[in-house]
Amino acid sequence: MTFNQEFLDLQKGAWMLRERNFPASIQFDFPKSTKVVSLTGNNCSLNCAHCGGHYLKQMTPVEEYVTECTSDKKQQFSSCLISGGCDSEGKVPFSDSKEMLLQLKQQKKMNFHVGLVSEEEAAQLPEICDVVSFDFAGDNETIQEVYGLNKTVDDYLASYRALRKHVKTLPHICIGLRGGEISGEYKALELLSREGADALVFIVFSPTKNTKFADNAPPSVKEVCEIIATARTMFPSTPIHLGCMRPKGRYRAELDEAAVACGVNKIVVPTKAAYDTAAKLGLEITSGEECCVL
Repeated sequence: MTFNQEFLDLQKGAWMLRERNFPASIQFDFPKSTKVVSLTGNNCSLNCAHCGGHYLKQMTPVEEYVTECTSDKKQQFSSCLISGGCDSEGKVPFSDSKEMLLQLKQQKKMNFHVGLVSEEEAAQLPEICDVVSFDFAGDNETIQEVYGLNKTVDDYLASYRALRKHVKTLPHICIGLRGGEISGEYKALELLSREGADALVFIVFSPTKNTKFADNAPPSVKEVCEIIATARTMFPSTPIHLGCMRPKGRYRAELDEAAVACGVNKIVVPTKAAYDTAAKLGLEITSGEECCVL
């Protein structure tokens, strides 16, 4: 893929910051040791424009997995991604399953998607999880259009602050969340630069069948990598991850190639292009088998 000189200059600056602040290595994760668990089965009150409950169908219901873990069946997973559908307020109802989650916590490392939370809810998390993956939104109209929630960026900011008081919390930014349109990603970076972040995780809008955004195109690779490179300049010593949720095929290969050169530290399910670029840039490759935040 051909980029203009302005982007190449931004990418070069991002790469120089990475070289200055991190060792010459990159981690590639294939999370085959992380079980994805839903607290709500296939149910979600929101029917979000980008998801429509589609991804819940690929998760194992928590009751089923707890039963499996207490049986004699050999356990091949060392960690869990605890997720599920949201209620009408944008919360994943983890409190309702607390006893089962306590059982899992005794055996597994636990990464949670919790949605919006109160201070009281955030205070419950340390005993049942190791880290929270928090979807951070930076635009009010995007929140309303995509999630259908009568919430604002301030609500997301309040939840992020509450979570960080009690548990390790890694913000996730979906680039192109508004049906492939860039709207709020840079604002999210600005807000997080003030609040602080232990790491940043980027995912990319992927058109999904039978959703409101099914016919929308993802943002261009250039748009995505401009945000990643900008994040590197704003967060020079903060690890940046490229998560598993991003378009596949040629798009993913082009994105992975450019993202490595923009200074990311970790990529989930990388393409051959990621390996080739890492080698070209002199990066030692390490590997992981769990969710990228664990």
